Amino acid sequence: MTIKKYLSLVTGVAVAAISITSCVQKDEWETPPIKCENKFAAPTMTLAAFKAQAPSTGYVLISNDQIFDGYVVSSDENGNFYKTISFQDKPENPTAGLQIEVDRSSNYADFPVGAHIRINAKGLRLGLDRGTVKIGSVDPTYSIGRIPASLLSRYVSGVCNGNGLEVATLKPLELPNLAAAKNDQYINTLVKVSNAQFAIGDIYPNPKTFIDYVAGAGVDTDRTLEDASGNTVTLRNSGFFAEGSSLLPTGNGDITFVVSRYNSNWQMLIRNTKDINFKGARVDATPPKGGTAITYSGSFLENFESYPTTPSNLEVFPKYVNDALLGNRYWQLKTFNSNKYIQLGANSGTGPYVTYFAVPVDFTAANTLKFDVNVGFWNGNALKVYYTTNYTPLGDITQATKNDITSAFTNIPQTPVSGYGTLTPAGMYSFPTSLTGNGFILFEYTGNGSGVTTTVQLDNIQVQ
Repeated sequence: MTIKKYLSLVTGVAVAAISITSCVQKDEWETPPIKCENKFAAPTMTLAAFKAQAPSTGYVLISNDQIFDGYVVSSDENGNFYKTISFQDKPENPTAGLQIEVDRSSNYADFPVGAHIRINAKGLRLGLDRGTVKIGSVDPTYSIGRIPASLLSRYVSGVCNGNGLEVATLKPLELPNLAAAKNDQYINTLVKVSNAQFAIGDIYPNPKTFIDYVAGAGVDTDRTLEDASGNTVTLRNSGFFAEGSSLLPTGNGDITFVVSRYNSNWQMLIRNTKDINFKGARVDATPPKGGTAITYSGSFLENFESYPTTPSNLEVFPKYVNDALLGNRYWQLKTFNSNKYIQLGANSGTGPYVTYFAVPVDFTAANTLKFDVNVGFWNGNALKVYYTTNYTPLGDITQATKNDITSAFTNIPQTPVSGYGTLTPAGMYSFPTSLTGNGFILFEYTGNGSGVTTTVQLDNIQVQ
């Protein structure tokens, strides 16, 4: 064949192809429909009915076909869930949740949040494992083992809707407070609580990160959530949480989480930081008390004798502000040998305590400050004394500029380590002449139920 004839043939074929293409309507080249077939037959029971078979201890082996549906609520995309899938029976208003142990990672790729799944539990174990009802494989070491990745499709499959995997939009179950989430019926379900925030100890004086790091590596970390009613619960974050280095938000708002429990400890799990919407103003779960009769004076003596002994452990002093910043302990009125004073200690407590007793002072007229002090069961210094000129009564005391004058009081005792001493003068502080205007003396107690628990007593607070 000559070159001329060859080029003529090629040209003819190309023209024919173009002609054929131009004769076909555009909508005749649609993508063929995706073939989607459900692996398992229709459910034979509800998730709730299946879960109800779990014994109070140990496990049962499912020996017959038991098929039920669920909707995935967890996600291991950001590392907070590890080789588990949590799911509930309905996209909204769930009545039961369950967890399946899976020996593989990146489950979110096949079963994203909201994925409609169907499970045939024949051959799996169902039981209570470390506080949570789970299903998993037969295992020689654990009561509920992880299903090998190669066998997962034998038990779990996505539910198709004709266009591939059905993925529902989940609506978290809204609960009135954090205490309500601590309920067996909500384990492994997606819930939402409003008016929540991180405890002040996690964000003051500086916000912590979602997880702690040891030698550069993330470790499993607990942070504390609280609500306006004073309820608290643990937010558990994995050391592999991809957003673990992010700072905790300092505001108040709503949080969505998967309810979980490890043995007797409730611990809530987020999928990512988008589950937290803390953009509102914080609510003080332990608000300051008193402060309704503030009077600034340059000369006074407070010996607490004017306050009634009933009810006992009085915490409201109208002329002063009693503010539990960390923890829930306030300075309280006490009586011993017919003498009244205020007292605070961290003994038998849980976690950190920082509480202020704010005394208003006219610094222009005042010259000196004196007070009596006593300690009991001393195991560390717990008292500090400050003055401040920019504290707003009953306001956010963390915003006040505190000037530490503790060193002026050289007689703050460090004994006895067992029992109580006696009230004695702590010393005297002379206000600098440059200090003018109205402000406050702040008596700060700092302790911890697992650290410094020293009891401190104050009396005869005198400004002249």
